[in-house]
Amino acid sequence: MATSSQSSVELGSHEVKDYICNACEDQNNVETSADFYCKQCERFYCGNCIDPHGKVFAKHTTFGRVERDKWPVSKKVVDFLQTCDVHKDHKIDQFCNLHKQLCCPQCVSDQHSQCSKVTQISELTISQPTGLEGLSVELETVLGEIKTLQISQKASIQSLQRTYKEHSAVMIEQMRGNLNTYIDECDNNSVGTSGGNEQYLKEEMCRSVLSIVNEFDNITTKELNEMKHEVISIKGSVTSSIHKCTSLHNNWSQFHDIVQKIGDHKQLCLIASIKCKHIIQQALTLLGKAGKAFNVQSNTKHNVRIPRDSSECCITGICVLTDGQVLVADWSNRRVKLLNQQYQVVSPWDVTDVRDMCQITPSEIAVAVDDNASNTHNVQFITVTQSQLTLGRKLELQHTCIGIDHHEGELFICSGTALFKYTLSGKQVCRLYEDAYDTVDKCAVSPTGDRLYIISRYQDKLLTLARDGTLLATYTDPALERLSGLHVTPAGQVLVCGYWSHTVLQVGWEGQSKLATLPTKRHGVWRPWSVCYCSTTSSIIVGQWENDNILVFRVE
Repeated sequence: MATSSQSSVELGSHEVKDYICNACEDQNNVETSADFYCKQCERFYCGNCIDPHGKVFAKHTTFGRVERDKWPVSKKVVDFLQTCDVHKDHKIDQFCNLHKQLCCPQCVSDQHSQCSKVTQISELTISQPTGLEGLSVELETVLGEIKTLQISQKASIQSLQRTYKEHSAVMIEQMRGNLNTYIDECDNNSVGTSGGNEQYLKEEMCRSVLSIVNEFDNITTKELNEMKHEVISIKGSVTSSIHKCTSLHNNWSQFHDIVQKIGDHKQLCLIASIKCKHIIQQALTLLGKAGKAFNVQSNTKHNVRIPRDSSECCITGICVLTDGQVLVADWSNRRVKLLNQQYQVVSPWDVTDVRDMCQITPSEIAVAVDDNASNTHNVQFITVTQSQLTLGRKLELQHTCIGIDHHEGELFICSGTALFKYTLSGKQVCRLYEDAYDTVDKCAVSPTGDRLYIISRYQDKLLTLARDGTLLATYTDPALERLSGLHVTPAGQVLVCGYWSHTVLQVGWEGQSKLATLPTKRHGVWRPWSVCYCSTTSSIIVGQWENDNILVFRVE
């Protein structure tokens, strides 16, 4: 099928404009929407310009908008689809089957040179279907769901603000009621009193009124301020989610328009199909419906012990950086270790009783440090620069700190009996969940921030909480005996470790069902204590208790 440069699709924008009239563009340098396409001229014309064209070229075949399927794919649509998302100066021409990624030559050179199966797009079209009919329907469906989510999120912000105002009004009205009741009592008691007693009652009434007002200032105002901060925090998070919805909605609308214009161009259909599937996964994550089950393909083990380690490694936390480097928390040797992409230790750092860790920025992690013997409870920030670890600031806590996760500027910290929310500056925002028994050992946050997951090591339970700490679901499984590790992938998949059952399970995003049994004892797993997913290599990394090896499972 021929291609043409007569469309005004702007790369990098979120809008796919219509085809423009070539005659208007040539004569007046004006962009006028095209209504006809001439097959012989391979040019577009508006309603005004098609008449003179028809008089000169009466035998030419033209197609109006009702026959859009016979119009060619515009050059800019082709450029939009073929341009590499990472390297804008390169065109996509290959596909990595291992990572399920579209690649340009630079991508292959930088990241996929060692991959076993990188195929030319031209070859791939022979073996893979390129139809977009099903994707087009799915695009329309999910577009509607995202729009509904946007409306719901905006309504939730309005509801939060309304609740705050109503609560404020109730508290103030309650104070007024207390004052009126007290004044009425004073009026009744003052009947028949002498002048001296009346003066005493007035002074006593003033003291009592002042006490009621002070109590309102000290308690109620504090409560309202805390509620106000919580409303602002939630509003910020929801607003961020709305922005993601808007961006994704624009991307989907753009692809939906493009899909209608590709026709039967096989390579473009294949590229659009792969890109659409990636956006579909993003949308499912945003909608909280990421339910793709992992399937283990292969596994390797890597020794992370260094010469100066005095004990077998106990890997209590794992964190993967954007560039593929991995950090592990070695509790028994009291060290954080930075591993390169080949899982070799390149930089260790001594930290007292490191319990867990999470990523804050592409180069910064937060480490949960806890030692009851020395009354040490803090969050230590560590920066990774040129494959070296550097200690940063430290947040001192007043409670136990054994689990940690982060989402959009908020820290979630486990104390064993409670889940707390903090700001990155160290201010405690609220206590989200509490249980007197040991129920809050590790936590993880969904990519959208609307679900919190916590595990109870001794109760063998995975709990799913709403953003405000409300319990949504409780999950138990015989294959999860003594829960020890917990992680949520960027796509929303929930991974949980069973220490005594030597198993890693994938649980549904709703926290109520098992999707897959992943690495188990037969794969070499023994007393798993931590787990993390690496998007760069499509791998699940498992840390073990009293074992110098971490296990890496390639999944798809």
